[in-house]
Amino acid sequence: MEIELFGVKFKNPVWVASGTFGYGVEAQEIYDISKLGAVVTKGLSLKPRLGNDIPRIAETPCGMLNSIGLQNPGVEKFLKDIYPKIKNVDTKFIANVFGESEEEYVEVCLALEDAEKIVAYELNVSCPNVKKGGIVFGHDPIVLGKLVESIKKRIKKPLLVKLSPNVTDVTEFAKVCIESGAEGLVLINTLLGMKINIRKKKPDLATKTGGLSGPAILPIAVRMIYQVYERFGDVIPIIGVGGITTWEDALEHVMAGASAVQIGTANFYDPLSPLKVIEGIGKFMKEENINDFTQLIGIAHKNT
Repeated sequence: MEIELFGVKFKNPVWVASGTFGYGVEAQEIYDISKLGAVVTKGLSLKPRLGNDIPRIAETPCGMLNSIGLQNPGVEKFLKDIYPKIKNVDTKFIANVFGESEEEYVEVCLALEDAEKIVAYELNVSCPNVKKGGIVFGHDPIVLGKLVESIKKRIKKPLLVKLSPNVTDVTEFAKVCIESGAEGLVLINTLLGMKINIRKKKPDLATKTGGLSGPAILPIAVRMIYQVYERFGDVIPIIGVGGITTWEDALEHVMAGASAVQIGTANFYDPLSPLKVIEGIGKFMKEENINDFTQLIGIAHKNT
């Protein structure tokens, strides 16, 4: 199940998604996280963020809404207090980074360039660009392309872009990222949703809307991965995330075109779900007499 993507070797294709696993420190009390293919850290910004007001999580049918507000200690404190605790963990770490301007994105990445444990960056582009009147980076192809280009000029590590599903045609945004120099695409981020408390007669979240994740978004993630792979599968690797609870879900992502997958919301109610997915994929490969995991990537395109 070992794979190599954007010049980096991973022991398996099952990773944990940003925002659902902290920075890897917390889960070490539950199991040996070196069994994971990679840990994608909770989002890191240039300065500490307290996040949004509460309530900021709401349960929904087949999923959850969250509006955490990207709470984090800031990249400087991460390097000082958290990084030493993960430095010797035998798996790869990918830093999810974000900012309110191009300059902030660049500065966060530059601060992490000498952190050897961080093998790549995952850009969260679902953040408002304060210099562009609050336009979300990932919702404007011109702004997105410029952001990716600006970062690529300054960094050495691979750059992955986590695309928003809240757009008309995700393949056009994938195209912009590829043309701007990204080494990988992550599909998908959460979908915008709302839940109303009928007793209180108002939205459950303090911010009114939040990001929908969990099993409910699996079919949407699979569809978007399939579409992007259909156009660009031979150009850039895709990392699938969205709605994965079981190894069967993970294989839907893979067969649609994902080279690796990330487990997100499932971590909250079943912390061992990533290990079950690894085990399940391995068992499936044995049953199907498949010796190389890469044979499964995009296989659904060949059978249609």
